[in-house]
Amino acid sequence: MAGTLPITLLGAGTVLDPNPLFIIPFAALLLCIATMPLLLPKVWEHHFKKIAFGLGLVAALYYVVGLHAGGRMLGVAWEYVSFISFIGSLFVVAGGIHIRTKGEATPSVNALYLIVGAILANLVGTTGASMLLIRPWIRMNKYRFTTFHTAFFIFVVSNVGGCLTPIGDPPLFLGYLKGVPFWWVTAKCLPAWATAVGCIVAVFYALDRVNFLAAPKKIREMQTGHEEFKIEGLRNFGWLAIILAAVFLKQPPGLREVLMVIAAVGSYKTTRRPIHDANHFSFGPIKEVAWLFAGIFATMVPALDYLECHAGALGISQPIHFYWFSGVLSGVLDNAPTYLTFLTAAFGLKGLKIDDAADVAQFLQQHGPYAIAVSLGSVFFGAMTYIGNGPNFMVKAIVDHSKVHTPNFFLYIIRYSIPVLLPILALVGWMFFRK
Repeated sequence: MAGTLPITLLGAGTVLDPNPLFIIPFAALLLCIATMPLLLPKVWEHHFKKIAFGLGLVAALYYVVGLHAGGRMLGVAWEYVSFISFIGSLFVVAGGIHIRTKGEATPSVNALYLIVGAILANLVGTTGASMLLIRPWIRMNKYRFTTFHTAFFIFVVSNVGGCLTPIGDPPLFLGYLKGVPFWWVTAKCLPAWATAVGCIVAVFYALDRVNFLAAPKKIREMQTGHEEFKIEGLRNFGWLAIILAAVFLKQPPGLREVLMVIAAVGSYKTTRRPIHDANHFSFGPIKEVAWLFAGIFATMVPALDYLECHAGALGISQPIHFYWFSGVLSGVLDNAPTYLTFLTAAFGLKGLKIDDAADVAQFLQQHGPYAIAVSLGSVFFGAMTYIGNGPNFMVKAIVDHSKVHTPNFFLYIIRYSIPVLLPILALVGWMFFRK
């Protein structure tokens, strides 16, 4: 879900077996996020902070008072600080980079843009690529931007694209920290990555071509034909490099987050006002995400702990099972701990330990398809909902603030995730794990 910085994910203490009734606040918050903006927009706009905070408080009090596990919640609070430092700093720095594209955004240009975004996601992470590319994506399609432009951008750039390196998505970085070689994922996941990205972009191209031809040529040329390619705010790439380098820092605690905040402040202070104005930059989207994910981080703890305690009872034994279970749960839970939960279960299934370097090497050599299945499931299925991965909600918030078309929570799932993305992910599972 949130795409937390993986270095701190497991520092919250011993996982407990919570009462499943306390998963209800998490379900309630998801239901509110899904329905209230559509059914009660004014109420949600004025009270979503209170709702997120109140439901999160229920889960926090249960752990602190009921289970006497304040350390667990304290660890989660620090994970939240890491998450918001990372995603917030990227948001600010990307807001200081203005990319202007040349000419009209034809279906071919758009498809190429998504492929470039998928590659870039492995170099700067799905969050970094999403924050850097979403505003140009909106501008280059401004005269015909519609809901599927939002959905397919999230599919490719914010999720599926980032499965080739540990930098791409937090679950893979967790695997790297556990001993999975840096380029192992690239070598093993590249065929599935190419298949998934190729299929998604092909479907997008077909839809975008219909959309493109529906607009009169004169309007297309008037809207975009006069623009030239240009990048402003180049110094912000230096601040971006600081943020990405900070991700790899483990000691001393807190230095990583401090560097990210310094980079964000430095970027904001040194970026010329016309660049922020050209990007229609405001802190509105990051404020919304910060409040909602504060509630999500707290309420998801009982769900994650219950899953970890009872993962063995799910009856999974084959790579295809791990692909689907880790995938479906990554669509609504934090994909990083979900990845670790199922990867640990796979190690246990083979009588090996994930914290033993020799066992990790043996597992990858003899049972590699299990690690591939968990990696692909955790990364790919994060695109199934807006809360499946942190960049998803950030992209939605930026599109909303840009006053262009974006699907609501249910429309995103019903119109795009289930009929388009799910069959493609099912095809990937069948092609690579059916044996």
